[in-house]
Amino acid sequence: MALETLKTISPITNKPILIRTGISSEELALLPETAQKAFQSFSQSTTLAQRQEIVRRALGILARKKDELGREITEQMGRPISYTGVEITTAVKRGEFLLSTSSSLLGEEGVVDGEPEKGFKRYIKRKPVGVVLIIFAWNYPYLILVNSLIPALLAGNAVILKPSPQTPTIVERIASAFQEAGLPQNVIQYFHSGSLTQIQTLVRSPLVNHICFTGSVAGGLAVQQAASDRIVTVGLELGGKDPAYVRGDVDLAWAAEEIVDGAIFNSGQSCCAIERVYVHESIHDKFVEEVKKVLSRYRVGDPFDKNTQIGPVISRRSQETFNAHVADALAKGAKDETPENETFKDLPADGNYVKPTLLTGVTHEMLVMTDETFGPVIPVMSVKSDDEAVRFMNDSEFGLTASVWTKDVATAEQLIEKVEAGTVFINRADYPSPDLAWTGWKNSGRGVTLSRFGFDQFVKLKSYHVKDYPK
Repeated sequence: MALETLKTISPITNKPILIRTGISSEELALLPETAQKAFQSFSQSTTLAQRQEIVRRALGILARKKDELGREITEQMGRPISYTGVEITTAVKRGEFLLSTSSSLLGEEGVVDGEPEKGFKRYIKRKPVGVVLIIFAWNYPYLILVNSLIPALLAGNAVILKPSPQTPTIVERIASAFQEAGLPQNVIQYFHSGSLTQIQTLVRSPLVNHICFTGSVAGGLAVQQAASDRIVTVGLELGGKDPAYVRGDVDLAWAAEEIVDGAIFNSGQSCCAIERVYVHESIHDKFVEEVKKVLSRYRVGDPFDKNTQIGPVISRRSQETFNAHVADALAKGAKDETPENETFKDLPADGNYVKPTLLTGVTHEMLVMTDETFGPVIPVMSVKSDDEAVRFMNDSEFGLTASVWTKDVATAEQLIEKVEAGTVFINRADYPSPDLAWTGWKNSGRGVTLSRFGFDQFVKLKSYHVKDYPK
């Protein structure tokens, strides 16, 4: 049987820019076997200090290549060149944070002593889980991968990486950096595939001990279903429909600038982008006018132009979804209040460009307020009170992040206690802080990355109960 041919289609031109060859069934079967052998050697022959040094060197290699790696991200997923190098820098900083916390979580301080008792020793140790399969998305490929890869390696696991066909070079660059840093052979392996069947085969392998998946709800459900045939842990980082609530006391110009950035940065292609905006009725019209001012200054176009702020969305399918959500809203009574902007006109036909769109008069009967759009849309809905805002914020199958914008931080702190989301912000949005747990509620996922709790999925506990031999 011929091997699968995987083409990376440029979102800028819709032409193929990279080709990778898939993996045979025989090669697929060897991956977990090879990984298990590498794990046994790596976990037993290296100390935490040695693993830390390998990770430190690899992060340094990535940092030195940030411009080159950033250019590849722009080519493959269309984010403007002014921002892609920053992803590498942020990923390295995130990795360094995880590195800095690893001694207290994985070293001798991580051993939990039992209650002292004469003639007995009782304690708990954290042990690596084994082989970790990491399946990750294209929208922030280095950031997403670092969340799982760094703690997995520091804990002493071996990993198998499966990238999106849209950004295939990331695993190649990561593997090369860690090889140069001295990581033993086969501790990191990767494969290219567009086949759900192949992914399910690996998920079902008894030699795979933990699965990390970042992607769509449908993809996460498919992975979870495949894993249900056996006892194995699965971490899922899925979608979002993240709300923002703007209270009546804000500085309107400042709030508009922040909300627009949180909604349309990376062309809105972030699981924690602001996708719903609720504004107190007392400032609704003025807020909308301020948003128009901000949008009128944004530049959409060629992502290799350093002045461009918004590039194309990832694919024709994403473009169609975006347009369908906007059309659905307009058909149901919403109003397009997007301001005049020369760069929004005559968008290049070859690429997957869409107009950043401001909608008012939206309701929860519209797709743009219920389904993940994953594009640069700002739907604004007027609300009468804090209670009504919270009710609408919670009216969603998703629960990744949510934000409240106000001068009255004390009141906002009370409001966010009622909001159903894994991360809640006040006067900020779209920022996974490395010292906080990144976790989804509802259909936004399960499990935790980042923070001290981000190491938990990569270790298992082993209890020791030792009694002195009777004399």
